[in-house]
Amino acid sequence: MNSASPETKTQSVDLSKLKRGPIVAALIIGAFVAILNETLLNIAFPDLMKEFGVQTATIQWLSTAYILVVGILVPVTALLQQWFTTRQMFLSAMILFLAGTIICGTASVFGVLLAGRVVQALGTGLMLPVLMNTILIIFPPEKRGGAMGMIGLVIMFGPAIGPTLSGLIIDSLSWRWLFYLVIPLAAFSVIFAAVFLKNVSDLTKPKVDILSILLSTVGFGGIVYGFSKAGEGSWSDPEVYWTLICGGIALVLFVWRQLVVKEPILDLRAFKYPMFSLVTVMMLVLMMTLFSTMIMLPLFLQGALLMTAFKSGLTLMPGGIVNGIMAPISGKLFDKFGPRFLVVPGLVLVLIVVWLFTGIESSANAGYVVTLHIILLVGISLIMMPAQTTGLNQLPRHLYPHGTAIMNTLQQVAGAIGTALFITIMSSGSKRYLNTSPNPNSPAEAVNAMVAGMHSAFWVAFCIGLVALVLGLFVKRTQAPQEGEQQAALEGRL
Repeated sequence: MNSASPETKTQSVDLSKLKRGPIVAALIIGAFVAILNETLLNIAFPDLMKEFGVQTATIQWLSTAYILVVGILVPVTALLQQWFTTRQMFLSAMILFLAGTIICGTASVFGVLLAGRVVQALGTGLMLPVLMNTILIIFPPEKRGGAMGMIGLVIMFGPAIGPTLSGLIIDSLSWRWLFYLVIPLAAFSVIFAAVFLKNVSDLTKPKVDILSILLSTVGFGGIVYGFSKAGEGSWSDPEVYWTLICGGIALVLFVWRQLVVKEPILDLRAFKYPMFSLVTVMMLVLMMTLFSTMIMLPLFLQGALLMTAFKSGLTLMPGGIVNGIMAPISGKLFDKFGPRFLVVPGLVLVLIVVWLFTGIESSANAGYVVTLHIILLVGISLIMMPAQTTGLNQLPRHLYPHGTAIMNTLQQVAGAIGTALFITIMSSGSKRYLNTSPNPNSPAEAVNAMVAGMHSAFWVAFCIGLVALVLGLFVKRTQAPQEGEQQAALEGRL
């Protein structure tokens, strides 16, 4: 890969004159709009089922298709970012997202709504790696923590207010307003980025390996889809295990292909850098633990504490808001003290909360859940962006698109695996409880069975979290090869 092309040198000179503030603002506005929309729709599922006359299995495709498209597209973004400029990538992503939102808002049949979600997902899948890659390019390592913290604020704040905002809109207006209200925000993001976003990436235009793209699509798509379906249904379903088998085989062939071709679409040589590898594995493990709580807490609030969807959204909102506030703070602390000062205490907090959740009962009050959720998300905010920034900081510049694509892809995979794993453990734990119950058909025992299943799932999450803690003990500050020369070029001003 030609990372020292004439264009790269020109870009380096230009970077020293960049005003980073407007670029970051353009990225953050777009990210907020896309990520907020990801969590807006779930609460509207019952309304959508009535509107379009479809069943739960069908309506789930609005979520499954979204995850699937993002999971397939993200690995290919490393290649796309070497063929298309920052402006082309980001504006294409936001225009696709805007188009998808308009299609969803005006959909008269379910198929059109699903198509709109797929178009939205194309935009989101293109945008997220571009976001992180641009931050890595325009900020020197000693200032990246604060910048990534701002991104973290947006990534966490959107999901925090999404369910509550969605509940308010559904109670007061039609479900279509979930999309109508996003349209002006997305349009503003397109206009703002068109005015202020600058090209910062290096275009090396490597050879496009069609076989690699096909293997990546089948591999990552199969794994994400298979685990998503397992979370919705049964592991014994042929659709689940055949998809996972085909996805696994394609993934092995994809990895082999990337190691033998001269210009891989996803350069796995990033794993030669030990801190990047360590952090990637730690994040994979941590995301699975995080997904256990994201899935099970709403179920607990609605199934055991008998809250409405809107009230459960309100209950979980304080944690998300605190997490959003903490993200830029942890970024600044990372720049000053390094990663270990944040990551290890963060992992300890996460483990304490998950351990406390292993004993939670249906008699717990909402205040206790809110407190634990806040502590959990404070811990997550101390880990997520500092750890990712540490891993990516060790990479040389030409591997930035590949590093961000690898991390984003594996987090999508971890999310799908975590969802399937913990739903399965929870279901089997509930069945075991009911099999030993003297009165399995009573409503009270159904609640107790759900809580028993949650306890089983949280114990597994705790054990997985211990692995993340052990890995976190080895995290340390890193510096990219020949970073000294790059820093001089990267020094810009807001």
